[in-house]
Amino acid sequence: MAGKLVLGIETTCDETAAAVIERQRDGSGKILSNIVRSQIDEHAPFGGVVPEIAARAHVDMLDGIIRAAMKEANVGFGDLSAVAAAAGPGLIGGVIVGLTTAKAISLVHNTPLIAVNHLEAHALTPRLTVPLTFPYCLFLASGGHTQIVAVLGVGKYVRLGTTVDDAMGEAFDKVAKMLDLPYPGGPQVERAAAHGNPDRFVFPRPMVGRPDANFSLSGLKTAVRNEATRLMPLEPQDVADLCAGFQAAVLDLTADRISVGLRLFQEKFGPPRALVAAGGVASNLAIRSALHDIAARAQTMLIIPPPALCTDNGAMIAWAGAERLALRMVDAMETAPRARWRLDETASTPAKFANTRARH
Repeated sequence: MAGKLVLGIETTCDETAAAVIERQRDGSGKILSNIVRSQIDEHAPFGGVVPEIAARAHVDMLDGIIRAAMKEANVGFGDLSAVAAAAGPGLIGGVIVGLTTAKAISLVHNTPLIAVNHLEAHALTPRLTVPLTFPYCLFLASGGHTQIVAVLGVGKYVRLGTTVDDAMGEAFDKVAKMLDLPYPGGPQVERAAAHGNPDRFVFPRPMVGRPDANFSLSGLKTAVRNEATRLMPLEPQDVADLCAGFQAAVLDLTADRISVGLRLFQEKFGPPRALVAAGGVASNLAIRSALHDIAARAQTMLIIPPPALCTDNGAMIAWAGAERLALRMVDAMETAPRARWRLDETASTPAKFANTRARH
């Protein structure tokens, strides 16, 4: 094949995933396979992800999922130009499983290893789906992260704003749990909100109006809990209205925070090529609609990958690996898994590239 083939492995939380992508010489990408096995059923009885259960499930499933991804792509391990794995941030047990598997493949087949920052994978995914040049402004919102980031290049990131407490996806999940909605909670809150009255409860909009681009969601979550406690026992319409009020507050504070983030981007780096949204929360249709309005007011293009590429998947890891491989950013076998790994560290801390071999 004319392009470079990269196998990507994702095991940072409760999805076990593997994919093969092809990066062409012109920088475009093609997904040859993208296999994702969710662990929702394993964690649902506990109302959230149990790290030990997640790690064991990755051990049980990963080999089979990699085989399925390679078969669907119709490639062999000898055809690969690199193997990439999410090396963090995430649940450390799962990260160890994925990175160790990638190292084994790399050693056996003498294939370059690329240890991918899971957040960088989200940041670069839009370049897999559409032609997009740097720099652009990223709104990253998931169960563990809420950030506004200037994406200046591969490995070059400047954080413009972040959450000072709960991540946005975490807040959605916690509201769902307090309202006794099924796991996973985020989609359930969105579904209930569609049938609710957003004006019945006026919840706070934390941080709105501040000159920085940071987020805060803990106070909003507490306000929902206090109102729910006052109304106990809750009727179905109460739940729908609480969800609608909560989501309306999230939409308002998101619009304000991203608008500030875009202004800070403009001041520091000039006009962004686009506003990009990534992470599981970007699958929320109401938030997607709000982002369209934000981008239109800022007179910039909005790019949101398809929902299947917003949530955790192997294709985004493979693509980040391919982007780094193109710049000969290859990692050593000694690379350690990381439970915490700030995205913007890569801008100030040079990566340690033990070798720069590349094949095919």
